[in-house]
Amino acid sequence: MQRLAVAAWIALGEKRTDEALKFMRAAADLEDHNEKHIVTPGRIVPARELLGDMLVELKQPDAALKEYEASQQREPNRFRNYLGSARAAEMAGDRAKAAAYYQKLLALAKDADTARPEIEGAKKLAQR
Repeated sequence: MQRLAVAAWIALGEKRTDEALKFMRAAADLEDHNEKHIVTPGRIVPARELLGDMLVELKQPDAALKEYEASQQREPNRFRNYLGSARAAEMAGDRAKAAAYYQKLLALAKDADTARPEIEGAKKLAQR
């Protein structure tokens, strides 16, 4: 799965968009069909979330949001996912959904002890 994800980002960097998406979708599907062993830590970045990132990069926010939301089913309450979902919704023109995801991000990070630019941006955007 990790090799496919890396190959996808390399292909994207080389402007082979179709191949990049094919590899990243394969990585996400493979990960979805394989359970993580109970004693291993959680995934650092789920492949489906990386697919969402790639689709945002390719200016396909509706498709990206769909992938982020699918990733939330298996890996709920993730900072990166809420941020990606909010940004994708905003890019897609869905201000209500973007604000809702920014609110979820703020709730998740309410006890954060360090300043993060993502949080400051979310505070501004969640109030719109």
